[in-house]
Amino acid sequence: MQISSRFTLAVHILTCIDTFKDEYKITSEFLAGSTNVNPVIVRKILGQLKAAGIVNVARGTGGASIARPLQEITFLDIYRAVECIDHGELFHFHENPNPDCPVGRNIHHILDEKLEHIQKAMEAELQKITLLDIRRDAEKYIK
Repeated sequence: MQISSRFTLAVHILTCIDTFKDEYKITSEFLAGSTNVNPVIVRKILGQLKAAGIVNVARGTGGASIARPLQEITFLDIYRAVECIDHGELFHFHENPNPDCPVGRNIHHILDEKLEHIQKAMEAELQKITLLDIRRDAEKYIK
């Protein structure tokens, strides 16, 4: 299992918005130049971040900006905004385990609690990191 690149792409986009906000108009084309992905994909990510209240996007000549203080935006906020997880569940079970098989019939009983524990641990770690942490790290390497 691997989390899609949407999460790291979103963090990259947010880091660019924060880094260049005073120097450039932050458009999807500008962000595509840094991320090296199609501007359509950047616009989709921006739309997801906007729906989550993480960025403001003014169409046309407005550009993108971060909507809240950096210390209030966690990796968990970003993850939830851009990752498509069914019903909030990180792990997806195969649809039809065989009820005639003792393993198939009981696989949910065997795994559900463990998988929930793993997801909660990951979410707790994501909650600890904010965009302010990313700004501090970025300042070591940028400029």
